[in-house]
Amino acid sequence: MTITVFGLGFVGLTTSLGFAEYGHTVYGAEVNNERLSTVQGGKLPFLEYGLDEALTRHLNHRFYAIGTDALAEAVAKSDCVYYCVGTPYGKDGQADLTYLLKAIDQTLAVRPKDKYQVLVIKSTVPPSTTSSKVIPHIEATGLKVGQDLGVANNPEFLREGHCWDDFMHADRIVLGVSDDRSADVLRNIYATVSAPIHCVTLNTGEFIKYLSNTLLATLISYSNEMSVVADTIGGIDTAEAFHILHEDKRWNNAPMASYVYPGCGYGGYCLPKDTNALYAVARTAGFDASILKNVIATNDHMPAFVADKIAKAVDNNHNAVIGLLGLSFKPGSDDVRDTPSAKIAKELIARGFTHIIGYDPVAMEEFKKHYDLTMDYAANYDDILNHADVLAITTAWPEFKDVHKQTDKTVVDCRYML
Repeated sequence: MTITVFGLGFVGLTTSLGFAEYGHTVYGAEVNNERLSTVQGGKLPFLEYGLDEALTRHLNHRFYAIGTDALAEAVAKSDCVYYCVGTPYGKDGQADLTYLLKAIDQTLAVRPKDKYQVLVIKSTVPPSTTSSKVIPHIEATGLKVGQDLGVANNPEFLREGHCWDDFMHADRIVLGVSDDRSADVLRNIYATVSAPIHCVTLNTGEFIKYLSNTLLATLISYSNEMSVVADTIGGIDTAEAFHILHEDKRWNNAPMASYVYPGCGYGGYCLPKDTNALYAVARTAGFDASILKNVIATNDHMPAFVADKIAKAVDNNHNAVIGLLGLSFKPGSDDVRDTPSAKIAKELIARGFTHIIGYDPVAMEEFKKHYDLTMDYAANYDDILNHADVLAITTAWPEFKDVHKQTDKTVVDCRYML
């Protein structure tokens, strides 16, 4: 089959190369010229293990990175068009569909009139988006969904740092569909995949993704709130308590148990956006989802809690040099979107601390580009160990595991990893 994919970010590029690995011909469309040039040159625009080798295998063979100038030809050849564009949340928590609807409009402008194409939303959108917003938007042009073209959603369940492995070894495929014809087309895309394929309603397909992400956010916020409780009571070894909790046979060796562990709060692109968006959708529908509301509130509180711990470690000496170990939102990734480290730095700056140094094995440049903060950056790991008066672990990179053995300076273990 031939597929066009809008967007070559984490999800879009992984999806494009994954479909190429399945044997399909894929055109990956990207509007960001810098990112497009990087991919066309055979390099990844972000850190993602295993994806670089897939790009080398398929670039200009089964996968073609294109700009908007080649979009008409790609769409004309395609059986499906996938949308992997950003759906950021605004101040009210609602998902912004601007990029998605624009990409759909670009497709409709060049789609072949004699072919039944399926437009597939892989971007994460709140439940009912496809049925109540996307389909009416398309049918306002005079087209009839289910007759002239198909519309579906196919949520992704990819972890940054593990995207390629998650795509190639999926534990389930979810297809939100409204007609059998579209379902058959999508089943053919995944014909070589051994994972169970679930064809569900459009709303169910969208809801499953939010069900997954908000559960993870809830587990993280619960764990972080318990760390605050432990710190407030005092005399509790929080890390040890959680390690013993994980020995419970109901948790032991369960991959999801990694989310039941305290830290600095969840970050990245998905969990903050999706938790806020689902809460906003529920509130708009007339229900104040109190658990989600408090999950968000707990997460919002964590940077201030961590900043207080760091300030206490230096006796509120505003001349102390504070070293932040880790700037990405998680180890194994250079993604700094909504990273707790930036929020902690802002909290410290607001408290009057003027000597903050940051270090990360891979995310330094991305952090500098995303955040305009009055702080410095270490040249390397040894540099921050030498210059900081106190060190705070804000991302659980493995190389920080022995920091307390590498320096006699105070270490604030904000990730409970020592």
